[in-house]
Amino acid sequence: METNIGKKVIIRGDRSGVEYGTLVAHNGQEVTLHNARRIWYWDGAASLSQLAVDGTSNPRECKFTVAVESITILDAIEIIPCTEKAIKSIEEVEEWRI
Repeated sequence: METNIGKKVIIRGDRSGVEYGTLVAHNGQEVTLHNARRIWYWDGAASLSQLAVDGTSNPRECKFTVAVESITILDAIEIIPCTEKAIKSIEEVEEWRI
C-alpha cells in the first residue's frame, strides 16, 4: 500500500473544510499537516481533484489563507496527493488576508 506521508496533499474534511500541506500523520480520519494553508475558495479548477493535478488557472481569484506550522484535522474524508505542477501553482497563490 502506497503512503502519502511526506507528500504535499489536499485534505477535504467532512465539516472542517479543505486544507493543503505536507502530510505527516494519518490515522483513520485524523490527519496532521505541516505548513498548511486553508483553501477557503478556489477558482480556475473544476474540482479539488483538478486543483491537485493542474493547480489553478486563476490564482488572483483564489482565497488560500496564511500558512500555519501544523494542523490536525479530525474529520478527513479525502486525501488527494498533489502533482509538482499543482504544488507550484498552489504555493504561488498570494496569502488571503483581511
